[in-house]
Amino acid sequence: MASLQRARALSEPVPIGRGAADNLRFIRDTMERAASFTAVPGWGGAIVGVTAICAGLACVARPAREQIIVWLVEAFVALVLAFSAVRLKAKRLCVSPLQSRAARRALLSFMPPVLAGAILTVVLYRLDLFGIIPGMWLLLYGAAVVTGGAFSVRIVPVMGLCFMAAGLGCLLAPERWGNAFLMFGFGGLHLAFGTAIARRHGG
Repeated sequence: MASLQRARALSEPVPIGRGAADNLRFIRDTMERAASFTAVPGWGGAIVGVTAICAGLACVARPAREQIIVWLVEAFVALVLAFSAVRLKAKRLCVSPLQSRAARRALLSFMPPVLAGAILTVVLYRLDLFGIIPGMWLLLYGAAVVTGGAFSVRIVPVMGLCFMAAGLGCLLAPERWGNAFLMFGFGGLHLAFGTAIARRHGG
């Protein structure tokens, strides 16, 4: 009889106190942060936003073909700035930007939409379909940020969704609004979210 009661006692679940549940939640959140790519550059993204706004202003009153060239130059400048910002932040946090598993996953998830955008840019440019390119850029860049941001801090995928929404709006809007949408996306969104990331996640 005593052995039967002991077996029942062992089979019954033991309630976890509020303190233990809080500790488990803290441990889980800590592990999630450790497994995420935290070297996303906030101030670097904000600087990219400023250069994008300057590029958009330089495109005013230019033909569509010249606007695309200006934005391609801006894309190269933004790539250099973003790469430098990631390295600086990773160095400050004493982490390697690409040696962690989360960083490699983020990069591998980020690249396919970007490569697809590069290929489509060449095709559309050769066909003189310049009006589609701004919306396509915003949409695919947003998709890249969402997929890559799945391994980063939570605000990054939200930024990607905003880029995708801007891309959809650009594709539905008149073609002459393309430069304005690029300024809003690559300029305004980078500036706003970059500042937020810098303040919340250490620069």
